[in-house]
Amino acid sequence: MQPFSYIEPRTRDEALDLAREYPGARFLAGGTTLIDLMKSGVMHPTVLIDVNRLPGMDAIQKTDGALHIGALARMSDVSGHPAVRAHAPGLSESLLFAASAQLRNMASIGGNLLQRTRCVYFRDRHFPCNKRDPGSGCGAMAGENRNLAVLGISEQCIANYPGDFAVMLVALDGAVHLHGPDGARSVAAADLHRLPGQTPEIETVIAADEIVTGVTVPISALSRQSHYLKVRDRSSYEYASVSVAAAVEFEADGTIRKARLALGGLASKPWRFERATELLAGHRPDDASALARLADGALDGARPQSGNAYKIPQARAAIGRALQTLARRHAETRA
Repeated sequence: MQPFSYIEPRTRDEALDLAREYPGARFLAGGTTLIDLMKSGVMHPTVLIDVNRLPGMDAIQKTDGALHIGALARMSDVSGHPAVRAHAPGLSESLLFAASAQLRNMASIGGNLLQRTRCVYFRDRHFPCNKRDPGSGCGAMAGENRNLAVLGISEQCIANYPGDFAVMLVALDGAVHLHGPDGARSVAAADLHRLPGQTPEIETVIAADEIVTGVTVPISALSRQSHYLKVRDRSSYEYASVSVAAAVEFEADGTIRKARLALGGLASKPWRFERATELLAGHRPDDASALARLADGALDGARPQSGNAYKIPQARAAIGRALQTLARRHAETRA
């Protein structure tokens, strides 16, 4: 057991001051990832800064054409909130499909965004891992890689991002709000996480002395017609093999006007595909040729490893299923 100190600040500024004073400190909210990694010896914070009592960071509100979700809001509260379910059902689904009810009651939105990979080579410190110990090598390259990444990988790391909420947030053009010594700033959810490149240990664009304060999701016809499809080895309490976050705005005749698409389980970050509208506009979700072109584009550049080539056809099928689910829902609302 590594010794550490525990501090409970009462204001956000106090929390940020503590983070600057103690370089090895980590913010603690639900703790469902951090405590797990501390127990396994992967993370060794010198100080835990408990932010749970910081005021004003757990609100869930609909204002000015957007949903505003505080970083300390619990996953279960967000998934069941009437405004989220009405205006961004895909966000609600992404949270309901994640973890167990007990964990959803504990885990915060901010912590959920920043959860770390489930790659066994990262989580077992007896194996080499460039993400955990830069320069030590990547044990997964020639090892067990069945559920790891096929997109955006590098020679340094093939670990994948395990979350669900962030994938849907990216598809819906969400923003993540941060606060640090220079004040507040916002980053697009699509830019929050980094690809591994030569520095897989650097996972996000968040500075060490910044804290996530919340997220914003614009409300639109796209957000109201959103869906999150999660494909996994078992029906509950499992991380995605492949996931699809889709949102579609339909014409009156059922053809697609606009579309957004992001994939999970396939890269070290939520994988946004920017050309969804270009390839789908004017087509129906059951148009096999349009779906094939969409899947080809979204999966272009995939580099499967020895154990995870199955993810490519699985992702292709999941993309079609997600879009056809949205088409069926749209038809039901017009019936």
